[in-house]
Amino acid sequence: MTDWAGRTAVEIATAVREKRAGPREVVAEHLARIDRLDGRVGAFRTVRAEAALAEAEEVGARGDLGELPLAGVPVAVKDNLAVRGETMRVGSAATSHTPADADHVTVARLRAAGAVVVGLTNVPELCVFGTTDGLLGTARNPWDPARSAGGSSGGSAAAVAAGMVPLALGNDGMGSLRIPAANCGLVTLKPGHGVVPAGIGEVDWFGMSENGPLATTVEDARLMLAVLADRALPDREDSGALRVAASLRSPVAGVPVARPYAHAVREAAGVLMKAGHQIRRADPPYPASLSLTALTHWTAGTSVDAQGLDRRLLTRRTRVHAALGRRFVGRVATGVDRERLRRRLEPFFAEYDVLLTPALARRSPEAGPWHERGWLRNMVANSAYSPFTPPWNLTGWPAMSVPLDTPDSGAPRSVQLVGRPGSEAALLELAERIEALRPWRRTAPLGR
Repeated sequence: MTDWAGRTAVEIATAVREKRAGPREVVAEHLARIDRLDGRVGAFRTVRAEAALAEAEEVGARGDLGELPLAGVPVAVKDNLAVRGETMRVGSAATSHTPADADHVTVARLRAAGAVVVGLTNVPELCVFGTTDGLLGTARNPWDPARSAGGSSGGSAAAVAAGMVPLALGNDGMGSLRIPAANCGLVTLKPGHGVVPAGIGEVDWFGMSENGPLATTVEDARLMLAVLADRALPDREDSGALRVAASLRSPVAGVPVARPYAHAVREAAGVLMKAGHQIRRADPPYPASLSLTALTHWTAGTSVDAQGLDRRLLTRRTRVHAALGRRFVGRVATGVDRERLRRRLEPFFAEYDVLLTPALARRSPEAGPWHERGWLRNMVANSAYSPFTPPWNLTGWPAMSVPLDTPDSGAPRSVQLVGRPGSEAALLELAERIEALRPWRRTAPLGR
């Protein structure tokens, strides 16, 4: 029997379309792996074992099976997106126990493409923080289970990195795709605004949140992104070498970058130079006010998401975050600070096509009950290890996390690629060059 768990989405879908594998067989093998490993990883809030097997049978009986881009591919969905017939808890005791009566549009697109939803993944409460832990579960990094998988798409990232699914759906409001992807050695792309439908919470954190893929290969990420966007991504116009600015400067003043993560940028720059691109050391003109702008938007988005919930059922760190944000909602809603940041950064991206930075400044915090700890302690821990992601949610521009290497133990090292609006194809092309010249191990050795 072929072991489909641990194979790529492209390999699985091709085999199913060619009838070398059946969707039920593929899903059953992944469910068995989830059953065997998730007690140590904590990726899933709920597993849809019976429903997924029944839906796999339905996929196998479809008349258009041979045309489905994700035929029979098991996927996991972050628990802040509606899955028909399942509750959406968003990591909180304060949310509704009523099952969703319809799929979120992105989930519907995955299913229409032949994917099978095997479960919903753990998130921090209201998807606020960069560690995934709470009353409903703690997601650990499969490469180092003593460490957090990151957040807020931590459960989705852990599921993919452990080989429990080849693809997972997550979203990113301040780095919530790129942070766990970097922790867990995965590929992700936060698309630019409007490429993929959002519909995350009440106001998408004022337009900062975007849905996107988590995958182990660039090819898989590209495929899933095309399904989510409901259109093929345009090829980058062949205009020769790209102008890449390599920067180690933290957007958050005073946050140092640990040596392994600084070295990752230098090594990735060497890889891209070898591939024929022009690399220069250059720092974006981050304004001194960036940290405050990020904080006001982060807390204001949480404040809106917390409206209507019983605050007595929220953890203390979430209550403090939401209370702080209430005073900023009016200003954030105007969009003036985001537009000012875009105008400041646009000349830099007129000079350079792509920005290369560390994805993280240091390893993720230990896996533990961060939801029981104070708000300030959480803020310090989050800011110290993930300062590089928030600017690109504020601008609404596309940004990727790409692994550079994934060791047998310890922390994977990843870099971030950022481009101007509409540059998703260029970012994916650069990621493919890194993957070709510095291939990474796709699946953590946990359980093998």
